[in-house]
Amino acid sequence: MMSVWSSLVGQDAAAAKLREAAASARAIVAARGGGHASDEARSMSHAWLITGPPGSGRSVAARAFAAALQCTGEAPGCGRCPGCRTTMARTNADVLFAATETAIINVDTARSLVLQAQSSPSQGLWRVIVVEDADRLGESGANALLKAIEEPPEHTVWLLCAPSPEDMIATIRSRCRHLGLRVPTASAVADLLVREGVATPQVALDAARAAQSHIGLARALARDPQMRERRRNIITAPASVRSVGEAVMAADRLLETAKAQADAQVSERNAREKAELLRQLGMEEGESATKASRTMLRQLEEDQKRRSKRALTDAIDRALIDLLAIYRDVLMVQVGGEGELINTDLEDLVRAIAGESTASQTLARVDHIETARRRLVSNGNPLLLLEDMAISLRPQA
Repeated sequence: MMSVWSSLVGQDAAAAKLREAAASARAIVAARGGGHASDEARSMSHAWLITGPPGSGRSVAARAFAAALQCTGEAPGCGRCPGCRTTMARTNADVLFAATETAIINVDTARSLVLQAQSSPSQGLWRVIVVEDADRLGESGANALLKAIEEPPEHTVWLLCAPSPEDMIATIRSRCRHLGLRVPTASAVADLLVREGVATPQVALDAARAAQSHIGLARALARDPQMRERRRNIITAPASVRSVGEAVMAADRLLETAKAQADAQVSERNAREKAELLRQLGMEEGESATKASRTMLRQLEEDQKRRSKRALTDAIDRALIDLLAIYRDVLMVQVGGEGELINTDLEDLVRAIAGESTASQTLARVDHIETARRRLVSNGNPLLLLEDMAISLRPQA
């Protein structure tokens, strides 16, 4: 069995730092009996901020580090002991994984994390709190965490994951040890997919390139031919847009595709959660609910609406990132760049778009797509912002 560090793709420097910290943490545990930890052991931080671009493996790195902290094997992160295996499977009672499927992590959730962080480990060596979407902490939620991170119990370690240090408030950022991850190469991601048995080498490499080395997305693309076809339809649509009417229709198709993808992502879980709640309440589908039951059902519906909204936002944003990839390739051709194309299977389309436009026009289109992404994050109307973007992608005289 491979060690937990093998799950970190293309992150050799980061893995080395985490190994060192895990070894220091083991020295601290050994000194709890009344001895004194060495200076090396004192370098272990009680709070970490793990940052990197989407798909770089922030949560994977956090999980591997959490497993190494709980490891009882010969070397931290052995991958074979119960601490490693249960943590990597997300079943370790002393490791809490906190992620959100809504727009923000609210203050109530943050306070719950703080409360759980006060508990001593029941079986493992440390109480580890992994916040996978720390950048989604609202101001109140971040302030609620601040005190716990400033003065944590000696047995607690916080692992916060965010795209960049600037996504966290300065007071939290200054109290965490920072670990930056880089985007792995497409070949490294492809090798991982082949090792996992997900796809053949060529399909794995194409998926890794299309995902721009986003490990989770590459895995999904490699497994799902229909997802690859949907992506292809999205990024080839601008080539057929010639008029305002065609742009509006293209925007509508893009939104419908994103909705279908988002619905497929959440619908099964929503139905399962509702059925489970009805079972707990002793109710059948369609049965009249008591006042207390109605309150619980309403809360579930509200949570599911927030989750569905985030799923739609994420699906649209992913589509916009794919569009940026095609215009990145176009610009690469226009300026004579030597880098490898992301969409190698669409090289003819890339060169056709490059031939009928200038580099400045391509940059303007990229700016319009980035504007649409910013409006999306700011709760702009999805259809209107997509229509405005699609109109801007028409060929210019």
